[in-house]
Amino acid sequence: MSSAESSSASKVMIVTGASRGIGAAVALLAARRGYAVCVNYHSRSAAADGVVQAIRNAGGTALAVGADVSRQDQVQAMFETVDRELGRVDALVNNAGILEKQTTVENLDADRITRVLATNVVGTFLCCREAVRRMAPRHGGRGGAIVNLSSMASRLGAPGEYVDYAASKGAVDTLTIGLSKEVGADGIRVNGVRPGLIYTEMHASGGEPGRVDRLKDSLPLKRGGTPEEVAAAVLWLCSDESGFTTGSFIDVSGGR
Repeated sequence: MSSAESSSASKVMIVTGASRGIGAAVALLAARRGYAVCVNYHSRSAAADGVVQAIRNAGGTALAVGADVSRQDQVQAMFETVDRELGRVDALVNNAGILEKQTTVENLDADRITRVLATNVVGTFLCCREAVRRMAPRHGGRGGAIVNLSSMASRLGAPGEYVDYAASKGAVDTLTIGLSKEVGADGIRVNGVRPGLIYTEMHASGGEPGRVDRLKDSLPLKRGGTPEEVAAAVLWLCSDESGFTTGSFIDVSGGR
C-alpha cells in the first residue's frame, strides 16, 4: 500500500534520519503499532529501503523519502510527498542529527559549527514548522504529536568531545518547550527524549566506536542502552497514553 487512500485507516508518522540506529528502531516499532511510516534518509538510500522492506514484509505501510532536513526546499518536498502518498501527518519524530569528530571548543571552526547547527537545529525547526502547518485545526488538521530527539549531552555539555553537538541539543530542548506552549491549544503535543549512552553507529562518527563500552561502568545501570529502548519512549510520547504530557522530556540514559 502506498496511496493516501490505502493507508487512510492508519495514523501517519514521519521519522527523520530513519535509515539506521534510533530512527530505524522508531520506524519499525511505529509500524508495529499501526502507523504508516515515512522513513526519511539523507544519503543511505539502501539502508532506508531495507527498513521499508522490513515494515512491508511484516504487513505494514512505509515509504522511504530522501531529504536533507537542513534544506527548506527538501523538507517541504518530503512533507508534500507524505501528504500525497500516505496522508496528513499525525506524528513527527525529529531524529536526524549529525556529530563530528571529538575535539575541544578551542579547535572548532565556523564551518563545522554551522554544519552541526544546520542539521540538528535548523532541520528540527523546519520539520516542526511543516508538521504544525498540517496538524493545527486552523490548517484543517486534527492535532498530533511531535517528539524531538535531544541528548543527555544537552545537560552535560560534552566537554572535551563535542560541545557544539551538545549546544545544538540544548537548542532542541528550548524549541521543544517553546513550541509546546505555542501549539498546545491546537491539540499538538511536543515532547523530547534525551538518549544517553546508546549502542548506535553515531559514536563512530565522533571518532570513538567503543565509547559506550568505555563509559558504561560510570552509569548506575552499568550498561549501554539499545535503540529499541529509546524507541519505546518515543512511541509512548506519540500515543494516547501520554495525552496530558507536553513540553516534557524522558531521559533514556541509564541514570546518567
